Amino acid sequence: MAEQASIDTSAQAEEGVRRRDFINIAAVSFAGVGGAAVLVPLVSQMAPSADVLAQSSTEIDISAIQPGQAIKAVFRKQPVFIRNLTPEEVSAADKVDASSLRDPQTLEERTKEGKTNWLITMGVCTHLGCVPLGAGEGEVKGEFGGYFCPCHGSHYDTAARIRKGPAPKNLEVPEYAFISDTVVKIG
Repeated sequence: MAEQASIDTSAQAEEGVRRRDFINIAAVSFAGVGGAAVLVPLVSQMAPSADVLAQSSTEIDISAIQPGQAIKAVFRKQPVFIRNLTPEEVSAADKVDASSLRDPQTLEERTKEGKTNWLITMGVCTHLGCVPLGAGEGEVKGEFGGYFCPCHGSHYDTAARIRKGPAPKNLEVPEYAFISDTVVKIG
């Protein structure tokens, strides 16, 4: 009889462990579902709104830009310079030894293959974020014929590479692609 009682007690103990395990698993599962229910709306509200997504890229007609001219456009509320380089400007940029530059890049690295005459850069100086001159008609282009930042005196060449002044890097080249011969999509 004592043997029977000890078997019943051990059976009850095993059954108690199983109930406890079930309750633990159920509680953890419930907490996980509750946590996911809280996190999904929190994360989804951080996604960009439709108006922000609409500004994530811009298309610009470049057909009116003559060789030697540049225009200013806007991309993500920042200025963009689009320059149609002349053959002389392209050859002058190619003659510069890239290894001698502070931020070494060739013109080919800064433009698309087969379109080396089209230089597209952000119009924000890499020193402190001023807008350089040189894209507008009659603006000062600096010592190297590219862009000049009037805030602290950075000079960029025709390939928008830093040549003189405090700016640490070249003007940034954004992601872009030619949709056609006359339209470029930035972003």
